[in-house]
Amino acid sequence: MINNLVKKLKYFAKQNFPVEEVSSHLNNIVIEDHDLQKYNFILDDRYTRNLIYKDNDFELLLLCWAPKVLAPIHGHEGEKCWAKVLNGNLEISNYIEHDKSIKLEKKILCEPGYLDGPADIHSVKNITSNFATTLHIYAKPYDVCDIYMNDLKTIQRVKLDYYSIDGVKC
Repeated sequence: MINNLVKKLKYFAKQNFPVEEVSSHLNNIVIEDHDLQKYNFILDDRYTRNLIYKDNDFELLLLCWAPKVLAPIHGHEGEKCWAKVLNGNLEISNYIEHDKSIKLEKKILCEPGYLDGPADIHSVKNITSNFATTLHIYAKPYDVCDIYMNDLKTIQRVKLDYYSIDGVKC
């Protein structure tokens, strides 16, 4: 299944990731737990970024969320990205830029099957006592992003890393 998804994403990359087509495809795919087992690295106190595939056009990751863990408010460098909830329940908080700061626009409760994207500035939280997993596609991969600090005015540039690459812990 993962090989078929990568092949389809390569096709979409040639078309600059048409949002409606990519979203429709991601909404309709069924990914079984066994398809992602080798990438499913879980820690008890944070989320893990597990790289499945990466080239110059896109990267495909499995994020594994410990209970009650939060990804801070962050941006996606203006790139197109999607996240599909595979297991668990998450809360996505979307923000908009407002007067040299950001402002909460809306919160979305996300159950398995929910597809988010493309997204600009948001945070993600596992709102349950259970582990959760999400599949992420980032067009035009990037290795740094902006993290918005608690005052929502201070921005910190952070280098991104992976917990595992192709099923091997880094």
